[in-house]
Amino acid sequence: MLLLMIFIDHVPGNWFENITLRNFGFSDAAESFFVMSGIAAGLAYTGKLAAWRETGLWAGIAPMWKRAWVLYLTHIFLTIAGVAIFVVAAEAFGLDALLTKNNLRQIFENTGPAILGMVTLGHQIGYVNILPAYSVLLVAAPLAILAARRSPWLVLAASVALWFATGLFRLNIPAYPNSGGWFFNPFAWQLVFTVGLLTGIALRDGKRFVPKTRFLFWLAAGWLVFVLAWRYVPEFGPAMNHGMAWLGSHGLPFHITSHDKTFLPMLRLLHVLALVYVVSCLPIVTRLCAHGLAEPLRVIGRQGLLVFSAGALLSLAGQAVLAFYDGVAIVPWIYIPAGVVALWAIAWLGDWKRRAPGRTASKPASHPERTHAVIAE
Repeated sequence: MLLLMIFIDHVPGNWFENITLRNFGFSDAAESFFVMSGIAAGLAYTGKLAAWRETGLWAGIAPMWKRAWVLYLTHIFLTIAGVAIFVVAAEAFGLDALLTKNNLRQIFENTGPAILGMVTLGHQIGYVNILPAYSVLLVAAPLAILAARRSPWLVLAASVALWFATGLFRLNIPAYPNSGGWFFNPFAWQLVFTVGLLTGIALRDGKRFVPKTRFLFWLAAGWLVFVLAWRYVPEFGPAMNHGMAWLGSHGLPFHITSHDKTFLPMLRLLHVLALVYVVSCLPIVTRLCAHGLAEPLRVIGRQGLLVFSAGALLSLAGQAVLAFYDGVAIVPWIYIPAGVVALWAIAWLGDWKRRAPGRTASKPASHPERTHAVIAE
């Protein structure tokens, strides 16, 4: 479902944006995506790392670093293909304005440095910029998993400290040749990934990282309701925003008071953590996910990276289509459902190929590629 929401949100100007996750609080599908990615990594890779004394350390590290390399190559392909989509739209249909959107201007006005930036992950075009952060986090994940096997709460404390220092000192990776840093700042976004990773490690052992308690459930649920009121109740929301601005003007760090997505501010962070906790405590969610009618979503999840990649290209193509048919209201109503069906078909074909005769089936929890498909992911 997160993959479909990402696709929908990445085609601005369609009605379906109104029913995606970002309308129900401060966080959107991206934060949940990182949490699920961490859970998948914890489930998929902890086993070999836990047995590193018998199998060797490299046997546990290699699958994660190989996956990070695949994500890097995928990102480069999506970037080049995304640029090509907008170039075709500009050349064939006169949509020259597209060449200045989504951080493409540097590619045409400062080509050499922009290409160097693309290869080194500094220059990232809009809507195709989530995989670099995830790739970096996978490179660091072996150390986090090894430490978490001994002291998971210490790992969480270190992750929180890094997140806080990142916002306090504005730490980031340079976005060469642009000024500023990565949109998905891995020093900040590592926190939601780490929470997911620790959750996945615990789940692999048949436990919960954060236990179910009535107090925590109602605290998290109450925060979600409070945020909804903040977003939609007249006068209350502006008053809260004014209060946060006042706190910021009196010295409270900006990542505590703001909504700056790059630094994963506290308001977005608390919202996604509360949302994940509440959802994980509701038995109906498990029943719905196991229902036969949810099979298309399960297929999409099993082919996560494939669907994410296809969705990224379809979203960029959708931006070009909506620009060409500017003002034609029916176009997004047709394009988005058609895109969702196309993504399901692509996932089904990928799943069919995996299950084709002659291919060895793998257990979901022991095969990194299959379990890890939830990333895009």
